[in-house]
Amino acid sequence: MLRTKALRKIFITTLSMFILLTAFSLPTFQSEQSLRTNLEVDTISNLPTSNIYLLNKENFLVKSKIFLTEQNPKDKIRELLNNLIIKSNNKIPNGLKGTIPKNTKINDIFISDDLITIDFSSEFLTVSATLEKPMISSIVYSLLDLYPKEGISILINGVPLNEYPNSKEKLPLVLTKKIGINNKYQLSSRDNISKVVIYYLENINDSLYYVPVTKYVNDDRDKIKIIIEELTTSYIYEPNLMSFLDNKVELIDYKEENNVLFLNFNDYLLADNDKILEEVIYSIAYSVFDNYSVNMVMFEVNNQEIKYISRGDS
Repeated sequence: MLRTKALRKIFITTLSMFILLTAFSLPTFQSEQSLRTNLEVDTISNLPTSNIYLLNKENFLVKSKIFLTEQNPKDKIRELLNNLIIKSNNKIPNGLKGTIPKNTKINDIFISDDLITIDFSSEFLTVSATLEKPMISSIVYSLLDLYPKEGISILINGVPLNEYPNSKEKLPLVLTKKIGINNKYQLSSRDNISKVVIYYLENINDSLYYVPVTKYVNDDRDKIKIIIEELTTSYIYEPNLMSFLDNKVELIDYKEENNVLFLNFNDYLLADNDKILEEVIYSIAYSVFDNYSVNMVMFEVNNQEIKYISRGDS
């Protein structure tokens, strides 16, 4: 039974949160006839990968995958960060770019039980005003996906970074995903403000990528209701972003139990082949994991269990 298997998988996932996914398919392996998501697992290779958040042409951060060859945690962090530094020899997909100014050096890396501390050279501070917030978000999200610590601390030549380099807006000394990513404010008042992270899709060079957007809205409903409504609406504020969720999809009911969020939908969740599109599954699941502390999402249609996704699958 799916529910029994799902609960068993929660236990296994909890013990193996630090094991990375196997490799994804690069655009050079794509079929010309169909789009593939950047998050698919490529059965050709077993190289370890990690999430990395890179800039698209519109300076939105896009969730991508990168091959990691290092084994030691410090070396692995350095390898990941080196691919966020803007330079010509990165291993990142075409159409995306890094966020950290070129010539920036990583002076040192410190890892404790709760914290990852990165000491950068002063070139880090030459980031443009436009990219200073995406740069910080890309570092925090990439590192916390690699190692789920309590937070990230950034030093510049040994001195804590406590403000953005250009705007001088204050930064907490310990950075977490609470800073948001691709932040958008849709507020009409100071009341009933919710912060909701929603994952859309974007087609870049015939590959589909997931794009997280942190929305600040005047809405006091449960976040899952906001997520589904946003993904089913015909209007998306950025023309390059899209959702594959049918606008006739309705969330009938939902519940959180044993670290699982159960989502019960109507028939329109299913495609013509009576299966759920991968793009729909992951748009919802990634959105749930960024807003809820559950370890698994169970998808149901008219109370029939159809599919589940665990946090370790992201």
